[in-house]
Formats: sequence, structure tokens, C-alpha cells
Amino acid sequence: MTAVSTYAALHVTTNFSFLRGASHPDELVKQARKLGLAAIGVTDRNTLAGVVRMHVAAQKAGIKLLIGARLVLREDLPDLLCYPTSRRAYGHLSRLLGLGQRRAPKGQCDLGLADVLAHQAGQVFIVLPPASSSHNRFRKQLQHLKKQLDTPLYLALPHHYRGDENIRFAQLQTLSQHCRTPLIAASEVLYHKPERKPLQDILTCIREKCTIMEAGRRLMPHAAAHLKSPREMQRLYRGYEDALARTTELASICRFSLDELAYDYPREPVPDHTTPQQYLTKLSWQGARKRYPRGLPDKIRHNLEHELKLIGELDYAPYFLTVYDIVRFARSQDILCQGRGSAANSTVCYCLGITSVDPTQIDLLFERFISAERDEPPDIDVDFEHERREEIIQYIYRRFGREHAGLAATLITYRPRSAIRDVGKAMGLSEELCSRLAGTVWGWRGKGISRRKVREAGLNADDPHLMKTLHLTAEIIGFPRHLSQHVGGFVITRSPLCELVPIGNAAMKDRTVIEWDKEDLAALGLLKIDILALGMLSCLHRSFDLIKKHYGRSLTLADVPREDPATYDMLCRADSIGVFQIESRAQMNMLPRLKPRRFYDLVIEVAIVRPGPIQGDMVHPYLRRRDGLEEETFPAPDPNFGPADELRAILGKTKGVPLFQEQAMRLAMTAAAFSPAEANALRKSMATFRHRGTIELLQDKMVERMVARGYERAFAERCFNQIKGFGDYGFPESHAASFAHLVYISAWIKCHYPAVFACALLNSQPMGFYAPAQLVE
Repeated sequence: MTAVSTYAALHVTTNFSFLRGASHPDELVKQARKLGLAAIGVTDRNTLAGVVRMHVAAQKAGIKLLIGARLVLREDLPDLLCYPTSRRAYGHLSRLLGLGQRRAPKGQCDLGLADVLAHQAGQVFIVLPPASSSHNRFRKQLQHLKKQLDTPLYLALPHHYRGDENIRFAQLQTLSQHCRTPLIAASEVLYHKPERKPLQDILTCIREKCTIMEAGRRLMPHAAAHLKSPREMQRLYRGYEDALARTTELASICRFSLDELAYDYPREPVPDHTTPQQYLTKLSWQGARKRYPRGLPDKIRHNLEHELKLIGELDYAPYFLTVYDIVRFARSQDILCQGRGSAANSTVCYCLGITSVDPTQIDLLFERFISAERDEPPDIDVDFEHERREEIIQYIYRRFGREHAGLAATLITYRPRSAIRDVGKAMGLSEELCSRLAGTVWGWRGKGISRRKVREAGLNADDPHLMKTLHLTAEIIGFPRHLSQHVGGFVITRSPLCELVPIGNAAMKDRTVIEWDKEDLAALGLLKIDILALGMLSCLHRSFDLIKKHYGRSLTLADVPREDPATYDMLCRADSIGVFQIESRAQMNMLPRLKPRRFYDLVIEVAIVRPGPIQGDMVHPYLRRRDGLEEETFPAPDPNFGPADELRAILGKTKGVPLFQEQAMRLAMTAAAFSPAEANALRKSMATFRHRGTIELLQDKMVERMVARGYERAFAERCFNQIKGFGDYGFPESHAASFAHLVYISAWIKCHYPAVFACALLNSQPMGFYAPAQLVE
């Protein structure tokens, strides 16, 4: 027997084994590091969905991670833990899981032994003995596996805390010797600490669709399925130290890391003797001359030279060519499309026809889109007509193939309302009571339901069962519920994507989805193209068709007459029903106060009626300054640290009030001397839409640096509090610019062709006997 000072936890289940694991990947990794484990493995059931989160956490904690999966097989065979030893073996495992998922409905996996044997090269397997079955039957199964597999095979020696461990250990040791399959210590870990046992019970009840009172033997009888210290493992495996020592031996064999996943972007077809960068440069300058037939403005020439140089340095030309090809295909099929978001920052995207936001109309921060310091791939979003987007999606599948293209996943997590409903039901609360509790929650954020809310709902806040339910509800918030498909984020690779990440079926016919979401893709530096749908584009297309049919006037998104006074007059009257983005009550209330008279006013209109600017107290100061009721102020730093007007260049166009993420980045880089990397961290923390950021972590850094440069503390704190509003819902200027372009076009059509616009909105045709003049009336 061998003395063991540490060990590797090999059979670890995260909460990405949906409704089974009761701890997040980072919680497991941190606890493993704290306990002094040699390594930790991840073996979720028939999935690699959680391995990226585990990988990132392990890198931060400085502990070795073993990437693996638990293979649950049909044919009544025992489960196998599968650990790839190399990049090639990992590709086999990914392809194997994708094979099982593609032949099964969404969320399921259908694998047999023949599939495992076909993908066994480079793998290490651990066979898990069933908790209760015929000893002879399992012996035959183990012998069969040993005979069929050409790769290392271990027999798991799990500790079940049932009181008969000595007998069972002896039986498994005899079986190990008989089948020449070495024992290895591998007790299943379902949570990082024993305190998570009640939550794991609740997850079991949700999965089994029963209450905690009905669960019975479906629940584990103890709280021992947690990570244990090496000392505790030595005690549990006394007499079987060799089985414990083999855990570190296996860890030394399995050297594969997700760092080895080198992303290779597909080669784009380019003319002979031409590189992708040269072809992109040629297309960009050709497009620029078409966009500006009367000559290139100096700003456009400078932007193009700067952007093309940076794109070449970062080798992103193929990515831009792919998006260009998709847009080209859409236009060839008469499908309206418009680049959205950060792509609007790019003059290259405008010249390629990817976006219609003219860079001469607006000054955007290109570095928010792409920069050397960000060390992240660009993210181009393109909206297509919602009625025809599926044609674009199927074109991508046809062009690159199912094994090279897939939609990204979206991780659906428990939020307060869904948490209280599921946990309450599992705890035996009535549906009426669960609905009552859920009704106390506003919005999607929150850590749970407070005692005050319970009392306001007319319930007893001292009821121990109710309080236990609410405690478990708070714990489950943020847990994964299931994977859904991203609204349109495509991942495309030159080598088989199925060997990078498993590809499974989506709920929708003819859609395939990978297991990783946008956070995972960003962590590994994988490029994503967002193929999105927008109903207004369908409406605008119908409008253009009607205008051409009845008036003989051909229009596109790029050539609608700009800065039309009549259109702005209409908007100032709040006549915006049906107009994209600005037909809500709040927007209609804002229009007469904002009085838009130029395109940039619409950019502000789109962005200002949002929770972020409202909660950050940005709206009223901006309006007062716009009406001349309040002086525009731009505090100055100490003269030793910067010019007196350094903030005017950043906030001048918004009257000294930060309204956009890009302004917050510039403000941090200028007033607080943030490095580009720190400014990028600020950008990430200013989470948009429904993602809660961690902007509070940067508060001290930004405020103290501004004070050190001579700004008053009150001003520094006010700046940060305004920026902090973006953590709830801040709008990037680039998104606002893209949307404002469609706001203006839809408003222009409504102003000059109201009947056409009404018909297009209703998806109807004007009556055939109407003459064009009558149609207008």
C-alpha cells in the first residue's frame, strides 16, 4: 500500500448536469484549491456545456483541470467516465457527444457501446459500478468492456456511506483482480460543501416532478457527496491507498487543456494571387467610392486607412469577408438587412454595405468594436427581415456544412420568479401561494424575496417552512435550467466544429446548436456572427415595394433623403405610432421635450428613455441643458495632469452628461487614466440588456484616480454613479445609431407616405383601384 498526501477528484458533477449538480463550476474549483487537491475533473452527463466555465475558474485558481464527461449509455450498460488525453482525443469525445445528441430530441443524448468504441482513441475510461445490481451481470459487462476497449480502463471505487463499504470494497477488489482492471477512487461529487445537500434534494424533486415529502429513496440519505480533503480521503480509503494514488496518476496522463483549442477561421474564396486582406482592402475602397461618388471626405479616408491597418494586424479580414458574403447573398435574394451594434462604429462595415449608418453623421468609438488591447474578436450583428431570416441561416449551413457551422447556445438560468415557483412546488407549497410570492418580485434581477416582501404579501415571515423555501430559492437563483439557442449567433470553423464543441439538435426543425454560449465563446476567443431578425425591416421592405409600385420611386436603407424637416416636425408632435423604437408612451412623452431636429437627436432619443440613464439621473440634466435652463459644465483636472477642456471633447455632444457606454470608456481613459485594458473591463461590467454587470468592482479605482488627477470627489462619484446606471440598462452609442437610422427611415415613410406605411405595418396591400394620389390621401 502507498501513502497518499493528496488526490484528484475525478467524478465531479456541476450544475451543468441540469437539476443534478448543486454547485457552480467556480465554487467547485475554489473549494478544490482550498482543500489542497492535486487536480479536479469535470464529468457532466453526456455534455461539455460547463467545461469552459470550469476551465476559466481553474486558471484563476491555479489548479489543474481534467476535461471529461460521464457517458450514459443505452443497452443497460454501466456509465463510463471518459477523459481525453490529447487534443485529438478531445475532438473524438466532442464528436461522440454530438453524434448522440443529433440522433436524439433536444436535451437528450442517445449513445451505445459501438459509438464509444468508434471514438475511443486517446481516451481513458473509468467504469462506474451500479449502486445495486447483480454482481455476476456487472462482472460480465466489465469483462466485455475490457475485451472491447483498446484504451486504459479503470474500475471506480466509490464510497457510498452505507455501512457495508468493507464488503463492497472487497467485492470490487476481487472483481478488479479477476478482470485485470485497476481500482481507482471515484466517489461522485454533486456539490462543493455539505451545506448544499438541501438544494441538491430540491433539484432532485424538480427533476423527478415530486415534492420533498414524496421523494423518499430518490433522495440521497446523507450529505457526503461533496469535495473532501486529502486527509479525509485517506481515512475513507484506508487499506485501498493504491486506488487513491491512481487518481493523481490518471491526472498526469490526461494533459489536455482547453488552451489547446486553436480557433481556425474558414478560408474565404478570394481572387487568385490575392490575400484576404488585399481583397478586403479592394472591396472597402470600391465601396467607399460608391458611397461617396462626389469624393471621399478626409474623415472617411483616414478611418478606412486606420481600420484596414488594424484589421490586417489582427488577421480579421476573413471574418469581415464572411459577413460581407452573407449580406451580399441577402441582397441577391432581395432580403433587407442592416448591420447593428458595434459594427456601426466601423467605416469598413459602412463601405462594405454591412451597415447603413454613415460615419460622417456620427462620431463613434471604433475601439469599442475592435482594438489590439481588447484581445477579443469583433462582434458584428446584422438584422434581417424576420420573415426571411431562415433563408440566411440555411444558406450558412449549406455553404459551410453542418459539421462546420452551428448556432451558439443561450444559457437559461433561474431567476427569482421561476425559482420561487419551482422551489415552492418542490417544497409542497400550493400553486396559489407560489404565484403570490412570485408576484412580489419585480423585474428579472434580485437575490430572493425579503421578509418585508413576505409580510407585504400577507404571509407569515416567521413560518420556518416558508423561510426554508425562500432560503433555497435564493440559492438556486442563477443556476442553469437548460440550454436554448441563441437568437442568431453563428460559430463557423475551418476544421470540424463538432470536434471543438458538441453540436446537437435545436427544438426548431433544421437547426443545430453548439453547447457553449457567448460568454464561453468569448473566453476561448471564438468568433461569432449574429444573424438577427427585425420585424421593422420586413415593414420597410413592404413600404419600399409599395412606393416603387405606386410611385415609381426606388429606395433603399442608404438613400432615403436625410435630415428632412417635415419628418422632424412630425416627431416633435409625438406623431410616432408605428415608428420603430419610439412609439411607447415614454418615448412619445419624450419627443416634444427633446424636439429632435437632426439625426444625432434621434440617437439620443433611442438611448435616453432607458432604465440606465433614468436611474443614473442623466435625463433631466440633459434636457435642462438642451433647453438652456442649465449651464453646460465640464470640470477640469489639475493643470499638471491634463488640459482644462479634456472632458468637453468627450461629453460635449451630450451637453456634459454621459449617456453612452462609449463615453464612459473615454471618460475613464481620460479623466481616470484607465489603460485600454482597464477601460475594456469597464465596458464588460456595463452590462447591457438583461445581463447584470459587476461595475461596482471598479468604483474605487475610477473615483480615486479622478480625485488624484485633481477632480472634486463629489464630481467623480457623480460620474461613476451615472456610469453605474449602465449596469442595469445602458445603451451603447453604436446600437443607438443603428436603431436611430431605422427610426428615421420609418418616420420619413410615415410622414411622406402614410397610407403606404399603414399598409406595410398591417402587412396588407392597398386596394387596386386607388391611384397614387388617392393612396397618399
